[in-house]
Amino acid sequence: MNLAPAADYARKHDLHALLVWRAGELIHEEYAGGYNRERPHALYSGTKSFWGIAACLAQREALLELDERVWSGATVSELLSMTAGAPFGGLGRAVPAFQKALASQTVAAPGVKFTYSGIPFQIFGAIFAQRLAPLGMTPLSYLQTRLFELIDLQYARWRTLPDGTHTLPTGAELTAANWLKYGVYLLGGGPLVARCFTPNTINPRYGLGFWLATLKDGPFVAYASGSGKQALYVLPSEQTAIVHFAQSKSFAHETFLRRIYFPPPRVTQPP
Repeated sequence: MNLAPAADYARKHDLHALLVWRAGELIHEEYAGGYNRERPHALYSGTKSFWGIAACLAQREALLELDERVWSGATVSELLSMTAGAPFGGLGRAVPAFQKALASQTVAAPGVKFTYSGIPFQIFGAIFAQRLAPLGMTPLSYLQTRLFELIDLQYARWRTLPDGTHTLPTGAELTAANWLKYGVYLLGGGPLVARCFTPNTINPRYGLGFWLATLKDGPFVAYASGSGKQALYVLPSEQTAIVHFAQSKSFAHETFLRRIYFPPPRVTQPP
């Protein structure tokens, strides 16, 4: 592993924070653009990465089943893998309230088309909220008690809609160090994480809230990704988790990762 070329690449693409955890140790911590250890950053769609794990935890408690059909013939896992046939939309500031999302009309049969969208996460939120109501909990409070408290993760803010519900596909703001705690948790593996890192049959590059890739001649990586090139990379075989915060349109995830394992050759000037 050679971090120098990757870090240099990140600096050239509007870096805000770069943290690298490997084999139980924080080996790199860097901030730029006015950010520091204490200043939280929006995750944007990186927020999606929490809900596959939350669903797996809820399945373990018999609150729901990933393979049960819950909306227009679609399963929970199809909602979280964005193959449920839900329409495009619900991105950025346009995330609908739970009940509005639940009333969405399908645009395809379940399990036949991948549509990147925030709406299926809000549909999941509506269903999950119904299951949690007897416990006096919301999806976010469930995530807080079942996961965040376990790993001492503290979020700074989470967008709340006018009806009091929270946005599940986007809206979380965390410091880089707190998002890294989630990455370290994911490195612990186990069946919950393995399920979220399993590709769906329609788009094998996506699991439950995570993008999936295998670098050519390199390791497998699962990552959460948000607008501006926010990313939480998890490389299980390398016992490595990386947080990248930025505000960039030109940064490329695979280029960054490849520079860690396959740095470009040094160009030397002729004498």
